[in-house]
Amino acid sequence: MTAVLEISLKHAKIAVIGLGYVGLPLAVEFGKKRSVVGYDVNLDRVAELRSGLDRTLECTRDELTAARHLSYSCDESDLSDCGVFIVTVPTPIDSTNRPDLRPLEGASEVIGRHLSVGDVAIYESTVFPGATEEVCVPILERVSGLKFNIDFFCGYSPERINPGDKVNTITTIKKVVSGSNEAVTEAMDYLYREIISAGTWRASSIRVAEASKVIENTQRDLNIAFVNELSVLFNRLGIDTMEVLEAAGTKWNFLPFRPGMVGGHCIGVDPYYLTYKAEQVGFLPQIMHAGRRVNEGMAKYAARSIIRMLAGSGVEITDSRVAVCGVTFKENCPDIRNSKTFELIAELQAWSIDVVIVDPWANKREVECETSVQIVDAVTDKSCDAVIFTVGHREFSGLTANDVVAMFKNPEKGVVGDLKSSFPKDEFQKFGLKVFRF
Repeated sequence: MTAVLEISLKHAKIAVIGLGYVGLPLAVEFGKKRSVVGYDVNLDRVAELRSGLDRTLECTRDELTAARHLSYSCDESDLSDCGVFIVTVPTPIDSTNRPDLRPLEGASEVIGRHLSVGDVAIYESTVFPGATEEVCVPILERVSGLKFNIDFFCGYSPERINPGDKVNTITTIKKVVSGSNEAVTEAMDYLYREIISAGTWRASSIRVAEASKVIENTQRDLNIAFVNELSVLFNRLGIDTMEVLEAAGTKWNFLPFRPGMVGGHCIGVDPYYLTYKAEQVGFLPQIMHAGRRVNEGMAKYAARSIIRMLAGSGVEITDSRVAVCGVTFKENCPDIRNSKTFELIAELQAWSIDVVIVDPWANKREVECETSVQIVDAVTDKSCDAVIFTVGHREFSGLTANDVVAMFKNPEKGVVGDLKSSFPKDEFQKFGLKVFRF
């Protein structure tokens, strides 16, 4: 069996299912070395990649060109001669914070229709422990008519992409690999070592690998929740949170987490996959749920804190205007998935505040699909009562206090929401501006 699998993975054509922030960089790296089909159901996405454009900005035009063995397709028939299928579709949550496995299930059905004897299906999407074998494998068997671990094989290798990060890229992050048997793990190890310069880590089982991924972001979520809770407390005590963290950080083993709104496709989502599975087996997690509750409330907390400060300065809230600088979920990245800024905007609008968005990175059409708020290139008139910086884009961090003051109707009544603590407070305070930060 081992020899057959080695030949299969050494020479088989690869299909990458899903060409988003995770799938495209993976397809590009493999496409530099061997034949790859990048498959996506989004016709516009496939068309733009064929033209050499990546709207996610994860891959440059030169990088796309360098992947000379990579083709893009939304036609299932192009998968028929592939022997390795790598799934990189989103794994979101629904309106009740339960895993939405429809993209994963749909991808498994696509693979099942083209699965042949000896093929390997590898999942990279973040899931709860057991999902690959409990959810995906039955679909593969049903659609293909083949038997798992006899006719075809599976593996799991969690993605570790950090959108917008040009230092910790796909090739420089160690890759966890696990297969449905030892031979598959060995073959996957060989496969990924072709492109991952940082090397690999062999997990003992698919479930171990799945769990290792989902706890990475759950751990971060909990640490951020702790400092968020501290921030709320210190604000009530009249203590600057960042000054406290800087002082505590002088000890070598103090963890440098900072407060803020927790959004994005990973940290704000993955804990729900773990708590869902925990509850399935009769275990009610306390800490994970508590962390989620804290972090889910921070956008509304920030909005209401700024509204109170405006009201305290005598600003008529229903006649006020607020500029929100940054709508993506992180700095220097166009990704707006699960951005908590939308919740902050909704809370401001609930108070009849006129909101305008400034974000040089966000796609205007995508933002318009999420909110009715106008997105502008810049605020050039003295029209604002508050300016809220939600993301540390380099275009914002380069602003001076004078640049920011120029946006205000009346600086002495105005509020700056510096949610990323990007600016010295005293630079604004000398103009009479009040400053809110976590």
